[in-house]
Amino acid sequence: MALKLILKPHEQVIIGGAVIKNGNGRSELFIENNVPILRQKDILNVQDADSPCKRVYLSIQLMYVDENNLAEYHKIYWDLVRDIVRASPTVMNLLDQISENILCNRYYQALKLARRLIDYEQVLLQEAQESCSVVKRT
Repeated sequence: MALKLILKPHEQVIIGGAVIKNGNGRSELFIENNVPILRQKDILNVQDADSPCKRVYLSIQLMYVDENNLAEYHKIYWDLVRDIVRASPTVMNLLDQISENILCNRYYQALKLARRLIDYEQVLLQEAQESCSVVKRT
């Protein structure tokens, strides 16, 4: 059974490592085989990977769409995980789940969990900013 993708005007999608950008109109694509697919909303650009957890997401995204360089992306991922756990051990459970998916080559599932990691990172950063604001006021 084919996967049907409906692309909005100018929407991008990665299919099997190729970046495809839709034209001015709506398009329907039918993917007949099993290949990595990421819609624009799930794609993180290099310039937007501006935090440790976003860089984790980016490394997993690259594992998913570029299997020719898996060793390089795995090294980046494990280095980031080590640093993140040192800075915030509270993320260990979530990182364990992500890592398990990576070790089983379930990169899309790892990406979904990495989104939760990014959300958690944002909460931690917001709490840290609020703490700094309280300290400055006193």
